[in-house]
Amino acid sequence: MEVVPSLDPGSPRVRFGTELRRLREAAQLSQAAVAGRLGCTQTQVSRLEKATRTPSKSDAERLDQLFGATGGVSFTRLYQRIIAQPGGPIWFRSWVEEIEPTARVLRSWDPLLVPGLLQTESYARHVLGQEPRITSEDVEKRIQARVQRRRILDRDDPPLLLALIDASVLRRPVGDSVVMREQFDYLLEIAQRPNVSIQLIDQRCLSGLLGAFMIAELPNGQPDVIHSDSPAEGQISADSGLVASIWNRYEAIRRWAYPDHMSLKMIEEVKREWT
Repeated sequence: MEVVPSLDPGSPRVRFGTELRRLREAAQLSQAAVAGRLGCTQTQVSRLEKATRTPSKSDAERLDQLFGATGGVSFTRLYQRIIAQPGGPIWFRSWVEEIEPTARVLRSWDPLLVPGLLQTESYARHVLGQEPRITSEDVEKRIQARVQRRRILDRDDPPLLLALIDASVLRRPVGDSVVMREQFDYLLEIAQRPNVSIQLIDQRCLSGLLGAFMIAELPNGQPDVIHSDSPAEGQISADSGLVASIWNRYEAIRRWAYPDHMSLKMIEEVKREWT
């Protein structure tokens, strides 16, 4: 069953989908016909209309060409309003809104910080607050987006989350000792869930120093999808060669992992150092 995230009826993404459906039906076009113009699948058009898929710039431009100025709607302007929203970078929203909610298994590697899905609000606030030129208002909006993202772990059918974290993360100050202890408490608590595994990686492992990434295992035989971090713009891909490369790196990192019980003991021991 497809999981549909909670949507704001006044958001530009919802308006984009509503106008697409209205104009398509007025022109007596099927979703398949529109998909042919956009160079995508009928399912992707359906998701655009339901606002569960974030449109691309080319989607907006091609829809403007298809429908012209009918009803004064500009899909390009709606797209620009979508990417102007501070809830998170546009390239990452497709991962949060389409990939994570449907994944059966999420495997993550983080060499620098506690992974976003496992961050407390206080920890996330200090991390996001270091973004160059970000406003306090935008920080709060991004925190709420992160909290919303984390709700997939509270579902009745949550994905299996296998998190690999470099052991050095435990001693990297993010905020004060109160923030760090709260974060460690949360890790120790959520690791008790049967669908969450947290393993620390020995600091001598060099295979993961190129950056953080995630691998999403999807249902119904769909190909795995990867998300890799970058200081400018991350990458989301189902390209078989790239996915295989990330899988190989994940396995190389995992060979340096401490067992779950030992990892949790290490978290508990380092927590006591933050006084």
